[in-house]
Amino acid sequence: HAAAQGTPEWLQARVGRVTASRARDMLATIKSGEAAARRDYRIELVCERLTGISAADVYVNDDMRRGTELEPEAFAAYEALTGRWVDRVGFCAHTDLMAGASPDGMIGDFDGLIETKCPRPANHLRYLRDFGVPKEHKAQVTHLLWLTGAPWLDFVSYCPVMPSHLRLYVQREVADAAVLADYDAKVRAFLAEVDDEVRALMPVSAALAQSLEVA
Repeated sequence: HAAAQGTPEWLQARVGRVTASRARDMLATIKSGEAAARRDYRIELVCERLTGISAADVYVNDDMRRGTELEPEAFAAYEALTGRWVDRVGFCAHTDLMAGASPDGMIGDFDGLIETKCPRPANHLRYLRDFGVPKEHKAQVTHLLWLTGAPWLDFVSYCPVMPSHLRLYVQREVADAAVLADYDAKVRAFLAEVDDEVRALMPVSAALAQSLEVA
């Protein structure tokens, strides 16, 4: 879907689908029972399927606003460093499953992806010191690789207030067949739960609609 990220058309394309930004919620676990984040996300998707209306929170905090404003700078810094041209992406829908993703950018015809973050200095420094893809973004990165079939993704963190040699952090995540197969199984299991709930509730909603028409 070519609609720009954040537009009403983009939000509508996501309705009822497991997306990269919520992959962490889908994977949430606790020692017993179902994690609240996973349960809440499952219910949210059921509601979206039943109503056709996006449940996405349109609230934009300062961190999100900063990320949107600085993203063009982050793209430019990455392109200058790597010599690779980045193309914008709207929304990518899975061909068979109710899943999708919105990569920040793609290299070539999904030859590679980038996911950009423009965090506060303390978080950027943590990324630099810990190395690798930050754990809070790992599920999102896995989802993007799984859905697009891209062989790699460059995680990019950009913080312009840092000294010039520390402003850009790039960490490549290479697609791992075993990791993606495990993730695929978890997505399918989660979506099966959503489907079961929707099927169980559809007769109720149909009966209610019919009763309202009669009334």
